[in-house]
Amino acid sequence: MATLIPWRGKAPVVADGAFVAPNATLIGDCEIADQASVWFGVTLRADVEKIRVGARSNIQDGSVVHVTTDRWPTIIGADVLIGHLVLLHGCVIEDTAFIGMRATVMDGAVIEGGAMVAAGALISPGKRVRRGEVWAGSPAKLWRSVTDDDLKAMKYGPAHYVDLAMEYRAVLGPEPKMD
Repeated sequence: MATLIPWRGKAPVVADGAFVAPNATLIGDCEIADQASVWFGVTLRADVEKIRVGARSNIQDGSVVHVTTDRWPTIIGADVLIGHLVLLHGCVIEDTAFIGMRATVMDGAVIEGGAMVAAGALISPGKRVRRGEVWAGSPAKLWRSVTDDDLKAMKYGPAHYVDLAMEYRAVLGPEPKMD
């Protein structure tokens, strides 16, 4: 069963239709929306600010989501795909954005809807990745424009993870609840 830890009077809230893997950890002021998925080994630590995960978004295995004390929450919109081993810290990921594996998005950064962060990229504090852009590198810079194939993958990914999460729910049982 996933670990849900209340902190400073705030407890994680998981929508009935969401999937949280058995070894994921959610701490404090976290909210996971309907059909969102939080996969194996993921930690969401909302101990000093809030974390919100929008509908049908997924946070894949080994990722870490944290916040900046009393300054920057981490807000993940709807239909967002977040790859394996991603680090999100005090940032905003808008609806339909894509964050590649092992990417890092730092304090005050904004990834607009329809934008992509390439695998392994480091988005520096305060940067804005605009709709239709793909950023890559460390530190990341504009690499190219989003292609039609990218757009197809960005649409397919979240829908695929909703289906996969429902399959896991059928095998593993319903989502964790606070005791």
